Amino acid sequence: MKRLIRAKLAVWLIAACGALAALPAWAEPKIGVVDPQRLLEESPQGKAMLDAMRTEFAPRERTLQAQQQALKAKQDKLQKDGATMTDEQRTRAEKELRDGARDFERARSEFQDDISARRNEEMSRLQKTLGEEVRTYAKAQSFDVVLSTEGVVYAGPAFDITPAVLAGLQARNAASGTAPPAGKPAPPAKPQTH
Repeated sequence: MKRLIRAKLAVWLIAACGALAALPAWAEPKIGVVDPQRLLEESPQGKAMLDAMRTEFAPRERTLQAQQQALKAKQDKLQKDGATMTDEQRTRAEKELRDGARDFERARSEFQDDISARRNEEMSRLQKTLGEEVRTYAKAQSFDVVLSTEGVVYAGPAFDITPAVLAGLQARNAASGTAPPAGKPAPPAKPQTH
């Protein structure tokens, strides 16, 4: 499997090099590299998505924390008073504790599933927005190729167009009239030329 992947990668690299070599000698390709993780974390749109998710799920998280604290209090009470309880009281308290723990685990699992599903939905939407911004910037700046840092072993800072794309995202966010979330804005980026 790894050999197949390496073979495909080698064929792709050879084809890419051949395409670049086919360019006229006077046409130097313009290549940029973008860091998608940084765009997700630092863009106003990414920060707004995370803030909205925190706000949306905070009440359920507080409810789960209260439920967990109540279970802990019941467990402490059972350990403290278990020796003085009748068998019937102890059995009832242990059953309540087991039922409560089971309910808590089910609620926590549903909460995690809901967060995961919502995050995937929002990330898909955000990735489309970020991809469109990268394409818009690349076309406007006449880049021939834009690579992702996730597929690049090394790229010099001169090729990194992430700051410029972030600036475009911030400008688009400001133009739409939404206030950016709290945080340090990225400095205005200078277009990279190569």
